[in-house]
Parts: sequence; structure tokens; C-alpha cells
Amino acid sequence: MVTLIRVIVLSVVLGISGLNAQDFQGEATYKTKRKVDLKIDSTNTSLTPDLQKQMQEMLKKQFEKTFILTFNKEESLYKEDVELAPPGSGISMNGVSIKAFSGGGSDVLYKNTKEGSFINQNEVFGKIFLIKDQLEKRQWQLGQETKNIGQYTCYKAIYTEEIEVLESRFGSDDEEQKETKMETRTVTAWYTPQIPVNNGPEQYQGLPGLILEINDGDQQIVCSKIVLNPENKVTIKPPRQGKEVNQEEFEEIMEQKMKEFQEQFRPTGRESGETIQIRIGG
Repeated sequence: MVTLIRVIVLSVVLGISGLNAQDFQGEATYKTKRKVDLKIDSTNTSLTPDLQKQMQEMLKKQFEKTFILTFNKEESLYKEDVELAPPGSGISMNGVSIKAFSGGGSDVLYKNTKEGSFINQNEVFGKIFLIKDQLEKRQWQLGQETKNIGQYTCYKAIYTEEIEVLESRFGSDDEEQKETKMETRTVTAWYTPQIPVNNGPEQYQGLPGLILEINDGDQQIVCSKIVLNPENKVTIKPPRQGKEVNQEEFEEIMEQKMKEFQEQFRPTGRESGETIQIRIGG
């Protein structure tokens, strides 16, 4: 009789677990901050150190954003909360104009971690692209260090990668000078096994639990709110609008767009003020 009861209880538990795996859904809210390195030519004497500091703080606020990750066991959608988006994309102060840009409000990142693929709907200069490609497989190193984020116990994981950094500046003769160098970047993630989904913000995934924090040295992404199995179910559907390209093709298009952007705002020597172009993220 005891054995029969154990079998019945086990069957009920397995049935509930299977149902939760099928219907499980959640929403995570992330806040982002990005380090801004504002470099101004020392020959521009119109900007005092105090004004430069004010401009840097104003620019930082332009890139403090809120994103929502809607997820289930295998899929996710990641997009900006446009209701909380900062207004404008440029700053002018004391005759200096800073032109900064990132993605548009239509940007949506869809990921399917089971298939290892993503679809990124990205708006650039008013044109929408649909980038379809495979998710990057990162070689995460799992550690034993823990910390709490809200009510969740998180574990530390890191990986390193070599990235190419391109610096572009204009000299006194208005000739563009470019310098490319390689840097080693370390990305630190904090994930919680209490939410057993192989996912996270942006294109971060591949850990045995939802990633609640990312820090790559330039950008920090921290989860501020989680709602599991919300009453109003959200259907996760991949975006379909935009010109289809793969990641490599999109990067080539972006490089060309950046050249056009630089040409458009290149100093001519006839302008009363100085234009500083900064591209951060996107």
C-alpha cells in the first residue's frame, strides 16, 4: 500500500513539472548604464573642465535605458521600454554640438536558445533591418562566488574575448585619422539557477540560469524586477519587418553608414562651433 501511494504522488509531481515547463513564462526588467569617454581637442578653449564634465554627465543620461525581457523556456523578446526612453539624441552647450545615436524605438531582439538562433529587428537612420543569424557560443567560466540580486542568489561567470577598437579623429587639416587596436575584454555575468532558463539580456545566454547582471567594462546591465508567470500571458513572436541580412552584412552596412555620417558632420573650418561625434552602442 505504501509503495502504491509513492507511485501516485510521484506521478502527480511529474505531471505538474511537465505543465510548468510548457507554460512557464516571465518578464524581467533591466536598467542599463554605459561608460562615456568624452574626448575634446585641447585647442578648443571654449569648454572649461567644468563644462566638459557637465556635458559628459548629460550624455551618460542619454544612455540610461530600461529594457524588458519576455521569456519562456526556449524563446525570448528583448526591447526597450520606449515610454521611459530619454528624449532627443543630441546635446548642445556653449557652441559645441554632440551628435550621438543608437537604435530606434522599433528595435526588437528575438532569441531561440533551443535552436541557437536570433532575429534582430534594428532601425538605423530611419531604415529597418532584420538580422538573422546564429547565437554566439561563449566559453563561460563558472565560479563559486555568489551574491544576492533582489531575492535571488546569483553565481558569477566570466569570459574573455579579443575585440577590435577603432578610433577616428579629424586633425587640423580636416583629414580623418584612424587607428585600430586590439583589446582584451572581460565580461562578468551573474546568473540565478532559481530561474532555470538559458537566457539573459541582449545577446547574453548560455548559463544554467537567467542572467540578472552583466558588466563588460563599458556597459552595466542590472535586473531590477522579475515577474514569473504573469496573469496576462504574452505571446513571443519573432519580428518580421525589415530588410533581411545576416550579422556580417549588417556590420558592413553600419560601417558604410558611419562613413556617411562622419562626412556629413565633418568640420569645414567655416563653422562657428565645433561638432563632436560619438557613437555609443547600437
